[in-house]
Amino acid sequence: MKSPKFAIAAACGLSLVTVGCVTDPNTGEKTWSRTAGLGAGGALAGYLLGGLIGGKTARIVGAGIGGVAGGVVGYKMDQQIKELKEQTAGSGVDVTSDGESILVNLPDGVTFDVGSSTLKPSFRNTLDNVAQSMIEYPNSLIDVYGHTDSTGSDSFNQALSERRAKAVADYLIARGVDSRRIMTQGFGETQPVADNGTEAGRQRNRRVEIKIIPITEDDVSEAQSQQ
Repeated sequence: MKSPKFAIAAACGLSLVTVGCVTDPNTGEKTWSRTAGLGAGGALAGYLLGGLIGGKTARIVGAGIGGVAGGVVGYKMDQQIKELKEQTAGSGVDVTSDGESILVNLPDGVTFDVGSSTLKPSFRNTLDNVAQSMIEYPNSLIDVYGHTDSTGSDSFNQALSERRAKAVADYLIARGVDSRRIMTQGFGETQPVADNGTEAGRQRNRRVEIKIIPITEDDVSEAQSQQ
């Protein structure tokens, strides 16, 4: 019986874009990629771009992004995830992927004081690394989302979430990330990820999320054709 590694290598030799294979930046081995299926005009890309704040067309054109070949997106995305995890290790930041985008979760306790939208000085080095990653991988759009727990009024929480998202975005822009790539949105207390009835849950709900969405060359072409 053929080994799993042999089967993957054989399949990868057929077509990078078709089967979604990449060279794993951690091991150097051929492997199935979470993201190599982001080929031009595919269903995944359409789903992903549909979730952007403000819609995809104007943002892609306005940001002046060139995009990359569909099969390359997955490889570069895997590389960026690996590097972000290394650069933020020990900071409390959580870097994950849904297969179509990168989510960088900034926990409240290390990012802001309770009730504040001023970034903690001790956290700025970590955000510097995140900003540098965005500069090194320019073919993406960036959404920044603010979230709170349910303590306090709805209006206070909504305003606080918006200020915190803007504070993070402004810091990234100040460090050289193109402002045309970034949009922000505050969700207040409406999207909890844990139980607001416990302190541990409330702490998890107080967060800022950075969503990095890669853009392909065909995404760019499609957006331009709709202008």
